[in-house]
Amino acid sequence: MDIRPNHTIYINNVNDKIKKEELKRSLYALFSQFGQVVDIVAMKTMKMRGQAFVVFRELASSTNALRQLQGFPFYNKPMRIQYARTDSEVICKMRGTFGDKDKKKDKKKKALELAANPAKKAAPGTNAQPNAAPIQQTPDNPPNYILFLNNLPEETNEMMLSMLFNQFPGFKEVRLVPGRHDIAFVEFETEGQAGVARDALQGFRITSTCAMKITYAKK
Repeated sequence: MDIRPNHTIYINNVNDKIKKEELKRSLYALFSQFGQVVDIVAMKTMKMRGQAFVVFRELASSTNALRQLQGFPFYNKPMRIQYARTDSEVICKMRGTFGDKDKKKDKKKKALELAANPAKKAAPGTNAQPNAAPIQQTPDNPPNYILFLNNLPEETNEMMLSMLFNQFPGFKEVRLVPGRHDIAFVEFETEGQAGVARDALQGFRITSTCAMKITYAKK
């Protein structure tokens, strides 16, 4: 019997050589493009190795992610995705985070608001992340097909950025800068395609403390 659609999707055939925290960050970067991700469960126990659960706020998001990413080569292994047999509340209780979901969503919402409106970040009494303050408004360069990313977290790697940007038409490649973890370049086929990705991912948080800043690269 088919499993009924729900907010949680179950993923297996995940590369079990990837460290837990990197795996969760990469899953978040990949799946949050389809909607708000409220929780990710990835364990390294023998029983749970190579498996993960992603919990979406909206049912439509989990359905879209399942269809679009079925067989996606995640760390060189095609993901097998289906709806979870249990609902998201059961998974959250398993991790002891059921009561924290609303707090997490509120913190994430405030963080996104601060990223979108830097003028608010210095307001007293807000719950801004401590290192949200260094994000600065910088003048953009004339539009072109190469994007410049900065304010990237230390854990950023080529795979994570590729998964984030290759959902957009025209994506060609990610170029990291040797010795610099906080910046990178992303190339598209056309200026217009680069602009779509720039607008969609402006302020995207690969981790909870680093809102990505995207400008056009200098030519």
